[in-house]
Amino acid sequence: MQHLEGRQSVEAALRARQRRFEVVLVAHGSHTEKVEDVLAAAAEVGVPIKYVDRASLDAMAHGASHGGVVAVCSAKPRATPEQLLEKLASLPLAEPPLLLLLEGVDDARNLGFTLRAAEAFGAHAVLVKKHLWDFDEVEVSRPSSGAYERMMLVQFESVELLRQLQGQKIRIYGCLAGVKRSVFETKLARGVCLAIGGEKRGLSGAVRKVCDRFVTIPSVPGAASLSLTAAAAVVLGEARRQRLDGAARKLQA
Repeated sequence: MQHLEGRQSVEAALRARQRRFEVVLVAHGSHTEKVEDVLAAAAEVGVPIKYVDRASLDAMAHGASHGGVVAVCSAKPRATPEQLLEKLASLPLAEPPLLLLLEGVDDARNLGFTLRAAEAFGAHAVLVKKHLWDFDEVEVSRPSSGAYERMMLVQFESVELLRQLQGQKIRIYGCLAGVKRSVFETKLARGVCLAIGGEKRGLSGAVRKVCDRFVTIPSVPGAASLSLTAAAAVVLGEARRQRLDGAARKLQA
């Protein structure tokens, strides 16, 4: 069992129903209106609530930023490649898959922020190499504002999964600096998996070999490169824009 902290994270985990909960701890004196959503979510799934002093929560949590709520629960299970393929097969024909593949994520909070962007822009799942996962879940969950609990996070070991995605007519686009094709002139309204590497090492050679195409985010000369989190937000936002634009055109036709 582990400790999950923060009102948003705990409520999202309760509603996602992927973890096993022992108890939700709430600080004595917490304003009812601030924790009522957590209390309601816990009641819906039959998780007991226990009121404790705030010092006890401070000792359990990562400092005093828990907002008066800490849950004792199991880790969130990561989805398997098979579960991802099942989910993609169930999508409506009018909803092409949008996937994000991350390599070389070095910071748990940056991963959390990236998952938050992925959810906001409609990604169906985020793929992470299994051997690269070594994060404290609390540090991922808090900055994600609940997205970590709701987003399908898939761990995979080899590029065989990417080849399977290609067999499902999903194109793998690697994001690299210095290539000619801009992400803004690339069709992203089709089924795509956008692969982004970390700031230190970029995309691995194995992933590059599988990519159908490489795209770049154009920036002004002399500017510093974008962080993984910022790059993910840009390319996902462009994919979302194209999909909304395509839907609007169909309505006008």
